Amino acid sequence: MTSEAMAEQLTFDLPRQPALGRGDFFVSPGNAAAVEAIQGWHDWPQGKLVLIGPEGSGKTHLAHVWAALTGARLIASALLAEADVSDLAHTPLVVEDADRSAGDDDAEAALFHLHNLALERGLPLLLTARVPPARWRLDLPDLASRMQGSAIATLAAPDDALFSAVLVKLFADRQIAVDPNLVAWLTRRIDRSFAEAGRTVDALDRAALKEGKPITRSFAARVLDKLAN
Repeated sequence: MTSEAMAEQLTFDLPRQPALGRGDFFVSPGNAAAVEAIQGWHDWPQGKLVLIGPEGSGKTHLAHVWAALTGARLIASALLAEADVSDLAHTPLVVEDADRSAGDDDAEAALFHLHNLALERGLPLLLTARVPPARWRLDLPDLASRMQGSAIATLAAPDDALFSAVLVKLFADRQIAVDPNLVAWLTRRIDRSFAEAGRTVDALDRAALKEGKPITRSFAARVLDKLAN
């Protein structure tokens, strides 16, 4: 599947778009390599990949895309300590926020056991995290060595073109036509994450409906100032 074909099937993980895997996904230089890695999951070394990226970079979205492609189950690392690992390791699996298991003895032990079972049973394993495994500060040495030997794909924070496209799409989803200059101004004003883009557009939409006013730059500045206070 090409990046263009996948772009027709994906959506951003944003408020008011809870059905991951529908709509449009904009491929940019900051995420193209990660998208390609997700598409090429059959070729992952040892059948595992760690997907790295800052908050709001699209890790959850791509994890759901991969789950749809492979029939994988998803579990948050916070739930690993209480999970039946042997039961989990019967299908491809996504462990979200795997770096957050660091320092939790039970979670680390569960992740280690899960990793070994997945490898033994030939099941692909995708882990998401904010930083590379070498920076997880794992207490279990065997787990640390296995994670540090994993293939890595990185999602960068969205660049100007991608972030602008996201904002335009979010406004269009609400049938709001906005001036390109406003979009350019917003890309410089708000945090560069898909989640923040969704929150901002939602706040502007609500305020515009409440006040019956168009979303101009001065209107947006006033709304954002209120949100910041």
